[in-house]
Amino acid sequence: MKSYLKHILLATIMFCYISCEDRLEVVDENSLAAETVFNSFNSINGAVVGLYSLNQSGDLNGNPQLISDFMADNVNFVGSFTSLQDLEQFETLATNTTIDNIWEDGYQLINAANGIINNVPGSPAMDITDEEKAGFMAEAKFLRALTYFTLVNLWAQPFQFDAGNNLGVPLQTNDFKLDIAPFQLERSTVNEVHAFIQQDLMEAIEVLPTTSERRLDGSDGRATIGAAQGLLARLYLYREQWEEAANLANAVIDSGDYTLAPNYDFYDDNPTSSEHIFLAINTPSDFPQEATTGSDEVYATFYTPVSLGGRGDAPFSDDLIAAFNEESGDRRFAELSLEATDALRNEAIFTTKYPDPASGSSDGMILRITEMYLIRAEANLRNGTAIGDSPLNDINLLRDRAGLADLPSVDLDAILNERRKEFCFEGHRRMDLLRNNLNLRPDGGPESAPGANKVIFPIVDDELQNNPNITQNPGAF
Repeated sequence: MKSYLKHILLATIMFCYISCEDRLEVVDENSLAAETVFNSFNSINGAVVGLYSLNQSGDLNGNPQLISDFMADNVNFVGSFTSLQDLEQFETLATNTTIDNIWEDGYQLINAANGIINNVPGSPAMDITDEEKAGFMAEAKFLRALTYFTLVNLWAQPFQFDAGNNLGVPLQTNDFKLDIAPFQLERSTVNEVHAFIQQDLMEAIEVLPTTSERRLDGSDGRATIGAAQGLLARLYLYREQWEEAANLANAVIDSGDYTLAPNYDFYDDNPTSSEHIFLAINTPSDFPQEATTGSDEVYATFYTPVSLGGRGDAPFSDDLIAAFNEESGDRRFAELSLEATDALRNEAIFTTKYPDPASGSSDGMILRITEMYLIRAEANLRNGTAIGDSPLNDINLLRDRAGLADLPSVDLDAILNERRKEFCFEGHRRMDLLRNNLNLRPDGGPESAPGANKVIFPIVDDELQNNPNITQNPGAF
């Protein structure tokens, strides 16, 4: 990590909620002292809004998802960035700049969240209620849990590798005011990191509002009960806690706050669609400079062909095209793809899920209601239950929206195939393969096999240089 104290301090105080008309203005960090961040409703709210801004970073919502699809079998990466090429070729070094940025931005958000969680309870603010304090802390816990989940999925083998006893990532809970050298920690196990995520989400569920309540106060895009339940359902699925996963996914479905969109227009810059549970909402004003260079708003930049203003680096893989061609008429392919020239001037097929590279306003898909149906279906199938509905009915419901005929029966392969086609270019594929002991590539090369050294990231060199207690991953250089 670079400049620990500076980054943590700035992450906590960089945003202050000071203007009218629901707009955020960035305040010069030098104009605020750390001890003043938590002394009013507006300053606390500004610090929480700052967490959402950190979560918009392309190194937390963009690069991890892009990498997860091209390390697997969904994307044919043809880009020229060597740090991404090394990841695609399973040759990642500890000095890789892309993974260094993901690690740094992840812990920047975590420590900003820690500052809120640790300091808000004792805030001297006179214009804030205990209920409002609890709500802000719950939002911070949700975002902290989301970030830890991203990090542990990238830097650790999945739960299935050693029943979760393998090393995960360091669990940092102190903020900059409490610990001068906060990154001198050994890595916790995957089980310990998962337990921490679970605790954060369970506590957030007790406090966060429903989506309908959240929208009443005009705060779309902020965490809700459904978001925390949905992320916890995903965690339980990854841990093979089938009953818990099915129950939580079913709770989100039954809440009535979310419904399957009738078509796929929700990808076209429609953050208010009932399909969405939680998004990284991007607007043109978020990335006024970065959008043209692709350094922050990652999705549209890499997934869009050059002819439409993107880089053309990440078209469909031949294997993904073949998966869609197994059945004709799938709307997820027909309506969400186009033919164009890739970065190497070859004809290719691109996704249209992220249509706006010019302004940087394509949103990051983090949780949507479709995932809850697929979690419920898989968990019920594996557990021999029918919580909420049968696996067959859940899968056929999604196939009907896609314009496909009903299946007469369903097995795990059918569910994983639906997950692949539904979530391609949204970052699920790598973990879906690894947690099911499947090779990341169809050719079955040993470097992409489950448990292979380079299917996970090496601990970054900056951390190794500054933390004598950290343990490197096997096979890392």
